Amino acid sequence: MEQAKNDTILEINDLKVIYKTDDAIVEAVNDIHLHIGKGKTLGLVGETGAGKTTTALSILRLLPSMTGHITGGEILFDGHNLLDYSEHEMQAVRGNLISMVFQDPMTSLNPVLTVGDQIAEAISLHNPDMSHEQIEAKVDETLSMVGILTSRKSDYPHQFSGGMKQRVVIAMALCCEPELLIADEPTTALDVTIQAQVLSMMRDLRDRLGTSMLMITHDLGIVAQVCDDVAVMYAGEILEAGTAEDLFLGEKHHPYTVGLFDSIPNLDSRAARLKPIPGLVPDPTDLPKGCVFSPRCSHCMEICRQQRPRTLKFGTHSIRCHLFENPEGGNADGK
Repeated sequence: MEQAKNDTILEINDLKVIYKTDDAIVEAVNDIHLHIGKGKTLGLVGETGAGKTTTALSILRLLPSMTGHITGGEILFDGHNLLDYSEHEMQAVRGNLISMVFQDPMTSLNPVLTVGDQIAEAISLHNPDMSHEQIEAKVDETLSMVGILTSRKSDYPHQFSGGMKQRVVIAMALCCEPELLIADEPTTALDVTIQAQVLSMMRDLRDRLGTSMLMITHDLGIVAQVCDDVAVMYAGEILEAGTAEDLFLGEKHHPYTVGLFDSIPNLDSRAARLKPIPGLVPDPTDLPKGCVFSPRCSHCMEICRQQRPRTLKFGTHSIRCHLFENPEGGNADGK
C-alpha cells in the first residue's frame, strides 16, 4: 500500500469519524490510513457496518450535518487537505474532481427528469461556459461511453432496467472525467450477468480515462477482478491492507481475512456447509477494549482483549494483529 507521494491521488491519515446522537456516540471510523495511487483501484472490503460508506462520505464531506462529525485526521487529495476546504470549495470538487456511484441506482436518479437532462445538469454545473450544443454533445458522448443509445437520453429512469439505470448513474459520475471515482457497492442490486458487464465497463473506463477508483464492496470476487490494492475494514479499523497479490496469494493473513475467505464457497471442496465467522460485528457505541475482532477470533489471547494491536508491515503488506508480533509466529490459518 506504500506509494510515492507524487504517485498518490488520495491519502487518508488517522481519520476518525463519529455519529453523535442524544442517546450515544457511535465510533464509526477509528484512526484509519488509506492510500490510492494515480490510475489505480483500491478495494475497501468488509461486512455491513464496518465503516466503508462512512469513509467514502467523509472524503466528499457528505456526512449528515447534524450527527456525523470528523473528529481527527486528514484527507489529502492531490496533496490538499479536503477537511480544510469550505463548503463552496467542496462543491467544486464533488462531481468534478471526485465522483461517487451510490449503492442503489433506483434512489440515485430523479424520476421526473429524463436521464439526458440529469447528465446535462451535472455537466453544466461544473462547466458554466459550455454552450447548449456542447453540453448535448457531451451527454451523447457520455451515454455512448457506457453503452447506452443516445436516442434514449429523452427517456425517464422508470423506462430503464436495473442494469441500465446503474450505467446511467456511472455515466453521471464520469461525465466530468473525475480524477477519483468512488463506487459504493455499485453492483449489489444487479444479477450476476449484468454485474459482470458493469464491472467490465468500469474497468475499461478506468483504463481509458486514467481515473483512480475506490471500490467499496463485501465481495472478494469483485476485488479479484477489479482491484490493484485492498484494505480489509472491520468495526471502523483497517485490519489488513496490501496489494491484491498480498491478499490472495500471501502467506500471512489477519484471522478476520481468513474468516472472509472461509465464508466463500469452494468448488474444489465437498464440504456440506459453509464456515461462517462466529458471532456478530460489535456494537459501535461499545467497542471492545483491545482488538475489535477479539470477541469473534479463534486465536484470541489475553493481550488481544486488553491491548489494541499495532499495524505490522511486511513489505507492501500490513496486518493489525498480535499474532504476528512474534517473528517466529505462524499464520492465522495455520501456515
